[in-house]
Amino acid sequence: MTQHPVVFIDGEAGTTGLGIRERLSALPVTLHSIDHARRKDPAARKEAMAAADVVVLCLPDAASREAVEMADTLGENAPRILDASTAFRTAPGWVYGFPELSAAQAAAITGAPRVSNPGCYPTGAIALLRPLIDAGILDARYPVCINAVSGYSGGGRTMIEAHERDGGPAFELYGLGLEHKHVPEIHLHAGLERRPVFVPSVGHFPRGMIVSIPLHLDDLNGGVTGEDLHTALATRYAGQANVHVLPHDATLSAEALAGSDKMELRVHASTHNRQAVLTARLDNLGKGASGAALQNIALMLGL
Repeated sequence: MTQHPVVFIDGEAGTTGLGIRERLSALPVTLHSIDHARRKDPAARKEAMAAADVVVLCLPDAASREAVEMADTLGENAPRILDASTAFRTAPGWVYGFPELSAAQAAAITGAPRVSNPGCYPTGAIALLRPLIDAGILDARYPVCINAVSGYSGGGRTMIEAHERDGGPAFELYGLGLEHKHVPEIHLHAGLERRPVFVPSVGHFPRGMIVSIPLHLDDLNGGVTGEDLHTALATRYAGQANVHVLPHDATLSAEALAGSDKMELRVHASTHNRQAVLTARLDNLGKGASGAALQNIALMLGL
């Protein structure tokens, strides 16, 4: 009998962990779990790490750093790690787990001992910006402004309970101190030289996300058109199973991809006004979290 690779999710009771656990049924792997009463027991966690081929960390940043230190003490028995927190997304020695980032990224993930799963907002923003910078259309010094709205499921247990118990606000801006933890990740992996302005928000719906980036076409390189932007994105993501570049839509609903692991990119442009808005639509718990993790686990295990 063929022995399946073993995956241990440290923090499987959280939103992302539960999503990954559910999706793992699609892969030929064995899920190693700890008895609920021992899930915070360091000895039990270390034993589970030693038994696993890949450990997925679904923990707060500080706890993820501690878990990596624990794994490192295993020496030759140390597992490969996929971290879903913010802790290592810009850290040296970690491979960024967005397989569509470049032609070489999937192969880099396949061979990496340490992989950082992308954030939900950065997944959309980087997918839109990086191809345009790589193509020389968008200057890395462009003053990028990113607006985004997410379902409340991305806000953690407290926000979820507030929305489901009390109704919650219809719409709420947050992160207005301009220090959101996803900004360094976007800044680095999009290839920007200038820190972007990022304005996130939450709507009163459970799942879904739209990231939008306005552009003045006359400030781009080479007098480009909206069609040029569309072509650059379509060329980059041609043949990708989970990222699709689609035609302009007059309206977009953030909830349309709830439950999906796909992402849709669009260019909405006005030739007359020489303006454009780039949009990425995804499920914040799908391609923005657990769905991306499943892609990375499959690559790391050669599946």
